Amino acid sequence: MRIIGIGVDIVETSRIASSIERLGTAFLERVFTPSERLYCGGLRSPEASYAARFAAKEAVSKAFGTGMGARISWLDIEVLRSPEGKPAIHLRGSGAEFAQELGVTEVMVSLSHSEHYAVAQVVACG
Repeated sequence: MRIIGIGVDIVETSRIASSIERLGTAFLERVFTPSERLYCGGLRSPEASYAARFAAKEAVSKAFGTGMGARISWLDIEVLRSPEGKPAIHLRGSGAEFAQELGVTEVMVSLSHSEHYAVAQVVACG
């Protein structure tokens, strides 16, 4: 397995909370898949988990060597959770196509968040 790219991103949780407060459903539906909204919306502090997923999506775009919107969009990247709680990246649509062009066969992700920040690190392998 070879590393094709790495990406990291950090997000202020308050920035995501502010976007949710200002834009509501429009923001959530533009950035997060139905599964992500279902998971995060059921949490006591959803903004922290939304922020971690936002950071993960940005980190994927960096690992792929492009910004968000150039070849991959927010909804092309989905952050799932295994029954054990391990986060995983699922690529859809043009995100899956772009990964195939790059030779990416696996995207590993690590998420963490505190009261004020969320961070994600991604390694794209082929």
